Amino acid sequence: MSYAEVNGLHLYYEVQGERQEGAVPVVLLHGSMQAGTVFSPLSSVLAGSRPVIVVDFQAHGRTSDIDRPMRLETLADDIAALLAHLDMPLADVLGYSMGGGVALRLAIQHPRLIRKLVVVGFPFASAGRHPDIQVGLKQLGPQMAGALVGSPPHQLYSQLAPRPEDWTQLITRVGEAMSPEFDWTAEITALECPVLLIYGDADMFPPQQGADFFALLGGGRRDGGWDTSGVTPHRLAILPGTTHDTLLASPLLVPSVLPFLA
Repeated sequence: MSYAEVNGLHLYYEVQGERQEGAVPVVLLHGSMQAGTVFSPLSSVLAGSRPVIVVDFQAHGRTSDIDRPMRLETLADDIAALLAHLDMPLADVLGYSMGGGVALRLAIQHPRLIRKLVVVGFPFASAGRHPDIQVGLKQLGPQMAGALVGSPPHQLYSQLAPRPEDWTQLITRVGEAMSPEFDWTAEITALECPVLLIYGDADMFPPQQGADFFALLGGGRRDGGWDTSGVTPHRLAILPGTTHDTLLASPLLVPSVLPFLA
């Protein structure tokens, strides 16, 4: 358990497992109003064969806020700076929900740092979300903080945060990061690293969003053939009976991730 001084941020991180020759580390990026603790089951599996870096984003968990707007782009720069701090020039990255957006921005802004990318529950364009989700994200702000007191995210924040009284500030930051509209189509088509996309069939967006994302990467455009010559390096997994909130708990998550990263 350590802190790194990156981009003016006192960033909390943990390195689990040991560095082994030839083993590429994997970075796990949590969702909004969460912390790196959300990855406990997955990180313990991965740490058996490689270093695992778990991070608490700006204003989340054990990382305090700073006087800086929170954007997915700046959070991605924080992770790039952390990898430099750790002298890790190449990593696999898995991001869930907001962390999936940060992982995507990291691959777009710092492509040489990424060997393989796993995006769990995040779209390539904000318009892909269900309309009620779009409306809810735009309402995130200080006016919503009171209504969320006592919720599981609030309980986690109260346990971990250096200043639990900054709960309202966290909700404000999440609104800054998650409410802007975006469309990263052009940038995603230029990605060179292999990408695994994982969604629930009852996610914050219809399964078609995952298929469209997969197609942007070149996947699913033709039959793979008996010799698999038509199979791309990218993968798409739609987990059955799975919502956005149950993605990380799905028993199908680990079997989807491990072969891709192997």
